[in-house]
Amino acid sequence: MTELIEPLAAPVPHEEMVAADHVPSFTELVYAHFAWWRALRSGAPGKAGSVYQDVLGRFEESRGRLLHSYWCSEFESAVALTEVPRRHRWQRRRLGFHRESDWATKGHPLIAAELHRCDELAVRAQEVLTGVRQRICLQLVTSSAAHLLSLVDAPAAHGNADHELLARERGELDKVEAYYRHAANGQAQITYFAGMATVLGIVALLAGLVLSGGWRAGVASVIAGAIGAVVSVIQRINAKDFELDYDVGRPYAFFLGGLRPLIGGALALAISYTFTGGLLHLPVSSTDPTTDQRLALIVISFVAGFSERWAQDTLATAVQIPEAKKAPDPPPPASGPGPTAP
Repeated sequence: MTELIEPLAAPVPHEEMVAADHVPSFTELVYAHFAWWRALRSGAPGKAGSVYQDVLGRFEESRGRLLHSYWCSEFESAVALTEVPRRHRWQRRRLGFHRESDWATKGHPLIAAELHRCDELAVRAQEVLTGVRQRICLQLVTSSAAHLLSLVDAPAAHGNADHELLARERGELDKVEAYYRHAANGQAQITYFAGMATVLGIVALLAGLVLSGGWRAGVASVIAGAIGAVVSVIQRINAKDFELDYDVGRPYAFFLGGLRPLIGGALALAISYTFTGGLLHLPVSSTDPTTDQRLALIVISFVAGFSERWAQDTLATAVQIPEAKKAPDPPPPASGPGPTAP
């Protein structure tokens, strides 16, 4: 996994950076950039520029090219977003969020806390989101982190960070978090629906093979209930009333989606047997009772899978659970004659 926060290390001498054959960390890149910037301002760049270019080249070769970055001008601190291009068509582009800001924020705990919040959002976006949504979210996180660092960079035009600017940046970060939650919930819904469709296809295939040999009320009820459960979820998604726990990962969302048709089918099967077993009456016409009963069972099974609450209430009505009888209260003690006077 791409590194997120590099531990604060001591500056590495230029000669060691040039001679090192290991992949430079983001901390080393920040120190090389700061040394180059300080030498450039002093008017004697010397070898600092070539060292920085060498470290940058080796860093981008391993961690990906820099898409967006902010470098503090007075501290060895920076934030950056990198992208590792895919080598094959079936591979995904890997984005990485990098931050080194201990020197800049050691006297600003409130800004440091907001930067930690950026780290949290970046981790979630890398692990949960994919594609365009991940790219947009990480770009927004990097921009927010850069704005927060600019508040503590001494030469900034606004001077020291005040409460008004920090409150505004918090508001922008709240918007980024809201975008992440919306995007993550949308992706979880897609995975959830994929699990439902997979299990529904398997149930329909097996049930179709059974029904090819003749009518089976229970099998038909299972199919109708599973379809009703899927339609119920689609309706809730369309109404924007379906929230999922998206931070648990795609396999778990797929598993939960696969359970939904099974639950709908099980409730439909129980409702079907409730009517065919005589616990509840199923009114049908007298012209063709067999066909009408089959159609009625399919409709009722679909409704049972569509509305779990209705199915549970119907089953509770059909099967009355007797309440525990209370023990009778003990009779009051009989009042006898009072004591006689001596």
